[in-house]
Amino acid sequence: MSEFLPRELRDEMERARRTQRRKRTYMKVRAGEQEMPILRYWESGFAVTAEDAPRLRGLVDQFDHGKHLCQALIVTSSETDGERIYEVKTANPAGRSAPAVDFVRERPETVGLLSND
Repeated sequence: MSEFLPRELRDEMERARRTQRRKRTYMKVRAGEQEMPILRYWESGFAVTAEDAPRLRGLVDQFDHGKHLCQALIVTSSETDGERIYEVKTANPAGRSAPAVDFVRERPETVGLLSND
């Protein structure tokens, strides 16, 4: 049915559909200072909009609602239907604590306090 619509109208409808998908997503990928919304996510990769995405390789961080999910290793990417599709080799879950440090702590951090109640 969409073949009967003018080309300009079909293009505008496609842009509106992409904008709507971008607004609905809560997952994001961060590479350095750049952050992009994830449109689709599966076990071995994810997709972002092609106009937002550079050709990434290496380690990136993935977030869901601002919570750090994992650090993923991107090995390849391709562009299909206005989406940049990244293939992930490994995805290491994010730890609950702070990142690893490269120095020795002088004294241990306080984990919790015991009350006298």
